[in-house]
Amino acid sequence: MNWRDRIIVDPAIHHGGPCIKGTRVPVSVIAGSIADGDTTEQLIAAYPQLTPDDIRAAMQFLPAKS
Repeated sequence: MNWRDRIIVDPAIHHGGPCIKGTRVPVSVIAGSIADGDTTEQLIAAYPQLTPDDIRAAMQFLPAKS
């Protein structure tokens, strides 16, 4: 899986911050939730528009941008 297929950076969405494509869920929210100990299942319960692949893409995106 390539994170580029699931993450978009668009100035018209979330002030240009990286988000999951087709949603307004920022990558930073996903990363922060995972860092706080949330599971994939908890994230999907909170953001039902997400898929496990979306969450994996967000986690792949962060090291790619460092």
